[in-house]
Amino acid sequence: MSEPPASTDQGKSGPVSARIRARLEEARKRYHANDNISAFIEPGELESLLEEVAGKMQGVLESLVIDVHHDHNTQDTARRVAKMYLNEVFRGRYVAQPPVTEFPNAEYLNELMIVGPITVRSACSHHFCPIMGRLWIGLLPNEHSNLIGLSKYARLAEWIMSRPQIQEEAIAQVADLLMNKVAPDGLAVVMEADHFCMHWRGVKDSGAKMINSVMRGAFLKNSTLRREFLSLVNLKD
Repeated sequence: MSEPPASTDQGKSGPVSARIRARLEEARKRYHANDNISAFIEPGELESLLEEVAGKMQGVLESLVIDVHHDHNTQDTARRVAKMYLNEVFRGRYVAQPPVTEFPNAEYLNELMIVGPITVRSACSHHFCPIMGRLWIGLLPNEHSNLIGLSKYARLAEWIMSRPQIQEEAIAQVADLLMNKVAPDGLAVVMEADHFCMHWRGVKDSGAKMINSVMRGAFLKNSTLRREFLSLVNLKD
């Protein structure tokens, strides 16, 4: 994401969310549920945003006719929920991309590499219900590719997934990020997940899973490579 313009906030008045939103709109930057907006949050504002969200969540609980003043189980629920959203389950919206050390492909590796299964956790942007699943990444590097540490694949996937998402867009974002970071000849991403918007509500089908894939470069053009990747993923149950 490009650097935001210098802050033009006047007097720092009004809700912190309004100030952040104004910066995004002034810069003509999108701020959908699965976008990262960390470049537009100034030091100290995330803490203020947490307090703002906690206040509004308190109003939600009161509108649900919950006696938050006398029910000992919900007296601090609003702040706990706000903290959970901003610091944990939606953290990927509010913090910068984790640092990733890149190494040159000194040995000119050009064979299929597979990382996974990586455990991923997200939330459906339609109902904010959990999405819990596994992710596999296949890479076909070339002599110019940047290699990254094994744990960094999990960190980058977590950064993308820790936002309100739909699964189809989430793995496309993972693929875009890794294509940019590693610059391989080919990239494949497969995700299998349980969606609690189906388990917990609606049809309440606890057995259904969603599996989808994104293929880039050589994985799109070379059916043999694609079959090799998918067959090896199938062995990792």
